[in-house]
Amino acid sequence: MKHSVPHSLGKEKAQKVTRAAFEASIKRFTEYGASCKWLSDDRADVFFSAKGINLTAQVVVSETKIEVDMEVPFFFRPLQKLAMSRIDEEIHKWIAKAERGEIG
Repeated sequence: MKHSVPHSLGKEKAQKVTRAAFEASIKRFTEYGASCKWLSDDRADVFFSAKGINLTAQVVVSETKIEVDMEVPFFFRPLQKLAMSRIDEEIHKWIAKAERGEIG
């Protein structure tokens, strides 16, 4: 499932924001095996495990958007709109922090 969040931060600042957001989320969800592996400056693989179900996502940061492509297991597909809504909300929260100057 693909989702795109537009931003006006520019690529470099969006990368910093995305990294800060993942670092905070990984700390918050360590009991679920949350991890993020940056493959390059603008691409990351994200992993999360809940009740034996593994969730993975690929994230790409560009000049104007942050794209999330999440692999949703069949069992969780009824919840995918809710999951993407939460992800969208979280990304917007971090973009707002950057716009207020809270993230360099």
